[in-house]
Amino acid sequence: MAGTKTGEFKEIISPYLKNLINQNKEIYGENSLEVLALTKQYITDDKEKLIRNSDNDRHYQSEINLKFEGKDLVGLERLYKRTILIEPTTVCAAHCRWCLRGQYPIKTMKYDEITLASRYIGTQKEVNEVLLTGGDPLMSLPLLAFTLSELTTNSPNIKRIRIGTRVPVQDPTRVNEKMLDLIQRYPNFKFEVGLNVCHSAELTKDCLTSLDKFKKLNITLYNQHPLLKGVNDSIKELVKLYDILRDNDVESHYIFHAIPMRGTAHHRTTLKYGLDLIEELSSGGKFSGRSKPKYAVLSDIGKIVLYEGCIEKENKDENLVLLKSGFEYNDRMKWVPNWKLPDSAIVNEDGKMSVWYKDADQ
Repeated sequence: MAGTKTGEFKEIISPYLKNLINQNKEIYGENSLEVLALTKQYITDDKEKLIRNSDNDRHYQSEINLKFEGKDLVGLERLYKRTILIEPTTVCAAHCRWCLRGQYPIKTMKYDEITLASRYIGTQKEVNEVLLTGGDPLMSLPLLAFTLSELTTNSPNIKRIRIGTRVPVQDPTRVNEKMLDLIQRYPNFKFEVGLNVCHSAELTKDCLTSLDKFKKLNITLYNQHPLLKGVNDSIKELVKLYDILRDNDVESHYIFHAIPMRGTAHHRTTLKYGLDLIEELSSGGKFSGRSKPKYAVLSDIGKIVLYEGCIEKENKDENLVLLKSGFEYNDRMKWVPNWKLPDSAIVNEDGKMSVWYKDADQ
């Protein structure tokens, strides 16, 4: 499960991934990038024990901790006007060592909690989209089926369902007829599947076959992933990755700067390195502009796309940068009334928030 009960994020690798790593060792060699791109993502490293005081347990706080119909809402997050996030389960097929939720408590929502959540969402008339994440919502089809059924019954305002998943790269045979039949039962929703492919080595024949099954249902596929040191932090690999994604009708959405989570410092490049890489990727003419992702930071107040002028100032002594966001404080308090402004954030005169973000070491 993505999460922890003891503070230790267990190593879990699916049989499919173990076999893929062994195959790549035989074909490319033990120290090849095709092998390291997988082992760096899934094999526990002693560097994870290096915890810094500035590291976070969470990428941001956005839980909706309210009472509704006299009961506590659980499993809901909201940062945006039109989108609510539901986390039905924290179960995953494998544990990514850079996981955003590796230090979250392990949790699977009960059916009555999902029902309550769907009723609450039905009262939020501005919301028209639900993002199912976790964990991996495709790991439990009964839970997925119940969630979609309750949203259909209780949330008529929801038009679009996004499913965030790593199943196609961690255990692609799970994308089977049972799963596809389940999705087809809900034609009232426009479905999108958000992938998290970090390296071209993950786009195996089995993975691409699973993606084709989604495409045959006219499900939109998009990809977002972190920038990981030693995995995908080269222009050559990114061009290769995005070319294959485009060839297979997968939209490039975000590339995230690896955030300062507990035990993940060895995965992080500096912001400047990432910006230079994205500039070369976007302006170097090396591949089609139709495949360019947006470069973003997951800050304490939410996702911020990096662009010219968004870095307002720097604190080089503490290796911090102040990032300008478009998030309005009053909006956040309206959507999540119990939300508290993090110590790292500032409310500006125009009501929009800026936030200090911890960069990686040089």
